[in-house]
Amino acid sequence: MTYFELFDIPVSLQVDAAVVKAKFYELSRKYHPDFFSQATEAEQEEALEKSSLLNKAFKVFTNKDETLKYVLQLKGLIEDEEKYQLSPDFLMEMMELNEALMDAKMESDEAAIANLKSQISNLEIQLYDSIRSIIENYKDGVSTQEALLQVKDYYFKKKYLSRILASLQ
Repeated sequence: MTYFELFDIPVSLQVDAAVVKAKFYELSRKYHPDFFSQATEAEQEEALEKSSLLNKAFKVFTNKDETLKYVLQLKGLIEDEEKYQLSPDFLMEMMELNEALMDAKMESDEAAIANLKSQISNLEIQLYDSIRSIIENYKDGVSTQEALLQVKDYYFKKKYLSRILASLQ
């Protein structure tokens, strides 16, 4: 059972947060293990499994990047711990950004660090803008694999930028 099936929502690259939250609370009440204390062992086990699956699904659906990753995994386009090859141009840009970041950190140049954070934020916006229409208009079974591969490229670039931002903390 996929997370989308569990929540009874269509496969989407962006889920409706209000719907997910409401479904989560509804299903939490339905499958909470405490309500199965008098049930058979098989029913208790099923409730525990569904409750665990529900929590994992909610964690994925409340994180936009994890939702993208999950759909790409469902479509067989991404694997756990995949070593995705980013474009040389992107990697060169990241190398220059990392060098500037190291220089700014070594010099404790807060203004330069703030400027680099701003550059990264702008890059994230540009990256998202390039795939916004794919994410917003995604239709399971209709959207092309080529479109999903563009989302995959975005996902890995965003992940790279997130690691750089984390190093600034």
